[in-house]
Amino acid sequence: ACGQALLHLVQACAVTWANMSMLRVQKRLAASVLKCGKNKIWLDPNETTEIANANSRQNIRKLVKDGLIIRKPQVIHSRARVRESLEARRKGRHMGRGKRRGTANARLPEQVIWMRRMRVLRRLLRKYRQSKKIDSHLYHELYMRSKGNVFKNKRVLMEYIHKKKAENARAKLLADQTEARRAKNKAARQRREERREQKRQDMLKSVAKEDASK
Repeated sequence: ACGQALLHLVQACAVTWANMSMLRVQKRLAASVLKCGKNKIWLDPNETTEIANANSRQNIRKLVKDGLIIRKPQVIHSRARVRESLEARRKGRHMGRGKRRGTANARLPEQVIWMRRMRVLRRLLRKYRQSKKIDSHLYHELYMRSKGNVFKNKRVLMEYIHKKKAENARAKLLADQTEARRAKNKAARQRREERREQKRQDMLKSVAKEDASK
């Protein structure tokens, strides 16, 4: 009895396989109609006879409408594990020595680091120039110094700017004081000369009067 049942099962499978192999044309037409691959097409195994009679795209569309031919749903390829892994890597997990394949320069090139640093420094200089915190002469000087690798980061550049501005202000103050002192001395010298000249004139007048009285 067991052998009989097994024989029936094999025969049924053979019939089904033969029917499905006869439906290759229908599967190709259905793939064309539904705009997908042949592996995405599902044919109802209980309606193989009716499907086999469909030999045109119009008949295939009718079977699709009736639900005898179905386009299989998209297989979901989950990225949840990938997102979880990337989040861990952002925290620094799985990034140790054993996970590194390239050299340090290949993983983060020196050129990229340099470009980032230059952009940060130049952005700061532009901002300071636009807000009138530095003039164009100081801007150009600091720009060329940045290009010459003088400033390691933004903090160092800001400290240098404050120091330079303080030096310039002090130099200007000293220059103004010197100029004021010079102007004061010049005015005093001029007044002294005027007094001397006045004395000389007075002496000449007195001498002239004495000569006239004689």
